Amino acid sequence: MKLHELKPSEGSRSNRNRVGRGIGSGNGKTSGRGHKGQNSRSGGGVRPGFEGGQNPLARRLPKRGFTNPTRVEYAVVNVEKLNRFEEGTEVTPELLLETGVISKLRNGVKILGNGKLETKVTVKAHKFSASAKEAIEAAGGKTEVM
Repeated sequence: MKLHELKPSEGSRSNRNRVGRGIGSGNGKTSGRGHKGQNSRSGGGVRPGFEGGQNPLARRLPKRGFTNPTRVEYAVVNVEKLNRFEEGTEVTPELLLETGVISKLRNGVKILGNGKLETKVTVKAHKFSASAKEAIEAAGGKTEVM
């Protein structure tokens, strides 16, 4: 196949229907809108979510709760996940992202104390739980708040 032989696949493209161009087109006069009524007028129709005067779904369903606009969400890492790094490694959020321990940086990284840490590493993160700090220092490592 050559560049000049490229064609869109069959049925993927069709001509635009030019409405209101005479009897022969099949869409002349009222242009397929029928006679009179709300939808025949320009600008006619109803707004999104309107259900003909019936109480709309958005109003029927209960509203609950509150979304905190200033919520700070951390990417969470347990200390057991830090065993994959060699002795003396400086573990930073960038390194965690690179090695696939976390998938997104979010607003920072928080280290939690779940599991057992066997390697001596220096950990730089935005937050540490008390048990995580304890576990890292027990293994001979250091913690550094960013």
